[in-house]
Amino acid sequence: MSLPPAKKELGQHFLVDENLLGVIGRLAELGPEDVVLEVGPGLGVLTAYLAEWVAQVHAVELDRSLEAALAERLAPNANVELHFGDALRLDLASLDPAPTKLVANLPYNIATPLVVESLDGLPSVGFWCVMVQREVADRFFAEPSTKAYGAVSVLVQLAAERTGFYPVSRTVFRPRPNVDSALVAFRRRDGYRLEDLARVKQVVSAAFAHRRKRLANSLELSGLAPRERAAAALEAIGREPGARAEELSPPEFVTLADALR
Repeated sequence: MSLPPAKKELGQHFLVDENLLGVIGRLAELGPEDVVLEVGPGLGVLTAYLAEWVAQVHAVELDRSLEAALAERLAPNANVELHFGDALRLDLASLDPAPTKLVANLPYNIATPLVVESLDGLPSVGFWCVMVQREVADRFFAEPSTKAYGAVSVLVQLAAERTGFYPVSRTVFRPRPNVDSALVAFRRRDGYRLEDLARVKQVVSAAFAHRRKRLANSLELSGLAPRERAAAALEAIGREPGARAEELSPPEFVTLADALR
């Protein structure tokens, strides 16, 4: 069977080098009880590997033109269920059995929103091992006051701690991307509460919405709080009223959200 070409508009870069699979398996800490959610299975290379190691794989693919190739490759794997649709629109929280890990070579154009939404939208997921653009991987665990630090850094770090990182060569994909990639693995923090992230997410998104503005101005422009109230909240947590969003650590955003209530 001839394989369908990758579609640039879908951010597709198919994993074709099976030598990387062992690295993914190690970083993902795969076990026989795991239920894995894979978004963007592509040609099924990673999917078939996962099926050998875990109890169940939910593979979510947007591109219907890949259905025949995936069905043929995965026919021997009774523990793989294919779901066709947009992963950002499907009700992934209703998957049965519920996924415990998200392991995927994520399509570039949905990697960041998918990871962010999964933090509170998929409470059953306790571990992530995702292949993303290198700059996206760097953002996830960037330090405050750096160029890479932003809203996604805050939200990921509030929910999870990094357990692994592995730079990935462009040669493992077809077609070769024009950017570097990386595998990044992280585990949900003990004591993490969904309601905390849901409450803080709005503040974080507003704080970084106008990055060139001071944080209080950005909150006002986003309609979240008047500038004076935002400045007072910053002072209440020990920050200057003219502080910028990138100066605050992830835990400080939790206290800022409390001060704005």
